[in-house]
Amino acid sequence: MSEPYDAAARRAIPPVICYPTDTLPRPDLPLYQSALRDASVVETVTVPPRDARAFRAAAGQFFRIRCGEGPQVGDLNLWAAGNLSERFYSGKTRALHGTHLTTGDRMWSAFPYLRPMATIVGDSLGWYGQDEFGGRVHDVIGTRCDPHTHHLLSGQDYHHCCHSNLTRAVVAETGMPVAEAAAQVHDVLNVFMCTGFTRDTSQYFMKASPVRPGDHLDFFAEIDLIGTLSACPGGDCSSEHSSDTAACHPLVVEILAPRPGALEGWDSPAPNGYSGTHGL
Repeated sequence: MSEPYDAAARRAIPPVICYPTDTLPRPDLPLYQSALRDASVVETVTVPPRDARAFRAAAGQFFRIRCGEGPQVGDLNLWAAGNLSERFYSGKTRALHGTHLTTGDRMWSAFPYLRPMATIVGDSLGWYGQDEFGGRVHDVIGTRCDPHTHHLLSGQDYHHCCHSNLTRAVVAETGMPVAEAAAQVHDVLNVFMCTGFTRDTSQYFMKASPVRPGDHLDFFAEIDLIGTLSACPGGDCSSEHSSDTAACHPLVVEILAPRPGALEGWDSPAPNGYSGTHGL
């Protein structure tokens, strides 16, 4: 189909941000970061390669995801500890903060709660920025590698993809049946993963993560949390993300408690204040 006479003018119309964030509640980063500096590790959870583990962080604690023995990416799910229907909402988080998260960005929960679940307070890969391919780190674009899509594309069954790993971690933490646990697994924060969209076909791409042993992403728990983290079977995702041959390494989750009084004046955020009836 030929272009209309005003095609250039239509393309030249400037974009408008869908969700301006000027009035979005801001985290008190100096307070959080000060509290983290003096915080003590109270629990350490090691996530084996091609597997997942659950962890808990109380409101007012921190959790740190750390790269251990070699470059490795991970998939993170979060739930409110006392109410699994309140869980991380990657789509709304993306709409508010953009496709990739870093220090100062927050992980928001699903409707009707829509409140901060966790705030990123430290990112050792914050230096990476955007590379020449459009790649950035820590995305909320992708969903998670899963057995259904793997079967669709290859005809094969693969059970160490992140969806399956996260499902097993939910079963181990809660004791719920596998089918019920699988329904609880939701879209993730792809920790350490370097991703973007191709310029020609706008396809979601991945490339070798810049993460190295010792790199970490630090979170402040705004509410009582259950988290699950999968050490992706793609390793650093330099070639494929469902693989029995990629070099994979463990990830480490550290739970840190601030010293008493370090968070004076802070309160856990209440659920969203919308009181309507959805127009009904």
